[in-house]
Amino acid sequence: MSKASGFLKEFRDFAVKGNAVDLAVGVIIGAAFGKIVDSVVKDLIMPLVNFILGGSVDFSNKFLVLSMPDGYTGPMTYADVTKAGAIVLAWGNFITILINFILLAFVVFMIVKAINSARRKEEAAPAAPAAPPEDLVVLREIRDLLRK
Repeated sequence: MSKASGFLKEFRDFAVKGNAVDLAVGVIIGAAFGKIVDSVVKDLIMPLVNFILGGSVDFSNKFLVLSMPDGYTGPMTYADVTKAGAIVLAWGNFITILINFILLAFVVFMIVKAINSARRKEEAAPAAPAAPPEDLVVLREIRDLLRK
């Protein structure tokens, strides 16, 4: 067997093992879940924050201009200013991403907590008594027959 075919066999064994497949599924589900969390923050939480703060607060447009290009007279939105080449400190975007992270970490914590709780219950459940060995069963039958 050549080194190349041995390498390919080793790679195939790795790729089709349960752990690699489970990891791939986890990454795909994690990416989809990340989009859900982004939507929860953007579409549910941030509107509530805006309502509580009493106005339309768009955190994605909260930034501090550190250096503006000479002669810029365009709109002062994050997209337009960065497109013009300004150096900005985008603290609003950071806050949005931080909220996303906190929510995602909280949900993952709750999932892990539920899994650990289920494992503890499974471990705490009394195991069914093991069947006695066959020779012990035969000896008990002999004992019971002699008692008659």
